[in-house]
Amino acid sequence: MDQLLELKLDAIEAEMKRISFWVENPPDLQAKYASGEMKTYLDAPSFELWLQCVFLPNARRAVQSRTLPRDSHVGVMAMRQYDYHSIVSEALPLVRLLHDFDDAVRAAAR
Repeated sequence: MDQLLELKLDAIEAEMKRISFWVENPPDLQAKYASGEMKTYLDAPSFELWLQCVFLPNARRAVQSRTLPRDSHVGVMAMRQYDYHSIVSEALPLVRLLHDFDDAVRAAAR
């Protein structure tokens, strides 16, 4: 299951790069997250930066250390960002990948 989750995270990163949602020199959001200055993705400069700088590194660490939560809702967060009030069509494959990650986390918790 760990390998499946790692592949899902790799696919999310690759899709972000493909649709130009990836930043080459991102700010250090991990420090803000660790200090509590940034509590959720809503506190980040953008959802994309939160995915890149907080979600992906933390999810990779959780997979490697086998400390995944029992549930994940990053797909719903993405849906709210890209398909709630106005559709960002280039992000829809990313939304699907994030939902797939959520499903894999739930399956791993069983």
